Amino acid sequence: MKKNNSLRYIISSIIVLSLIWVGNSGYFNGLLLSLGAVSVAFVVFMTYRLGIVDEESQPLHVSRRIIVYWLWLLKTLVQSNITVIKRIWLGPNSINPVVARIPTSQKTEMGQTIYANSITLTPGTTTLDIDGDTLIVYALSYEGISYLQGGEMDRRVSRLEE
Repeated sequence: MKKNNSLRYIISSIIVLSLIWVGNSGYFNGLLLSLGAVSVAFVVFMTYRLGIVDEESQPLHVSRRIIVYWLWLLKTLVQSNITVIKRIWLGPNSINPVVARIPTSQKTEMGQTIYANSITLTPGTTTLDIDGDTLIVYALSYEGISYLQGGEMDRRVSRLEE
């Protein structure tokens, strides 16, 4: 790990682990805060020394853009939920299951994983497999597949990797 990246790793790890510690304990007395600080320092030191954290396991470059992506994904999830509910109300004739191959433009396995998981989180679609630079996706209807073939989700996930 490069020196600049290791400092970023240490700082972000301390912040995240401290927030988790305080959030889970809910107490702010001196003893618990000092035990938390010792625990956080020990975990950060050990993971750094063991070299078990790399760019894929702590993607700091994604962290800056992830909030915007989550907000967009939340909007997409709500819209997909409404679409699935409409199809349920309309009955079995409105559901035409489709399996298709969707090309991906992600450069890393992490990017492909985020894309595949985003598809699976979206109601009415499920990623069945990743085959090289292609996802095999099941959808309740052709409209779900055509949305993915439009590439908006793919482009947004690719922007996370930049």
